[in-house]
Amino acid sequence: MDFLKSLGIAASGLKAQSGRMRIIAENIANADSAAKTAGGEPYRRKIPTLTSRFDSELGATIVDTGRVRRDQAPFRTKYDPGNPAANERGEISLPNVNGLIENMDMREAQRSYEANLNMVTATRRMISKTLEILKA
Repeated sequence: MDFLKSLGIAASGLKAQSGRMRIIAENIANADSAAKTAGGEPYRRKIPTLTSRFDSELGATIVDTGRVRRDQAPFRTKYDPGNPAANERGEISLPNVNGLIENMDMREAQRSYEANLNMVTATRRMISKTLEILKA
């Protein structure tokens, strides 16, 4: 395989997983933010997507960060009648973010990032060894 092609493919994976981790981190950061006004909506979980496309310059299929979708799952509610954002029943709306799911998604994205980083490292080693062989 062409070394530059493998580096380009791995670099696209690094960039895509980095974008995915950024969105997951945003979800985790907003997991406990309540709606600001009564009847208002709190933060809605974002779902990162990945797409693939053919890069004609590289001559290979690479991965990109796709559209960010909004999770349409219902919001969580909490009884808090003293809160200014409470509705007539004394409930406030909380984001539809599940910390366990976000942590698992983050771990998966981190592992994918590490796999792409290992590919870059291995390719660099192969390039170095090839240059040593050609030098000798």
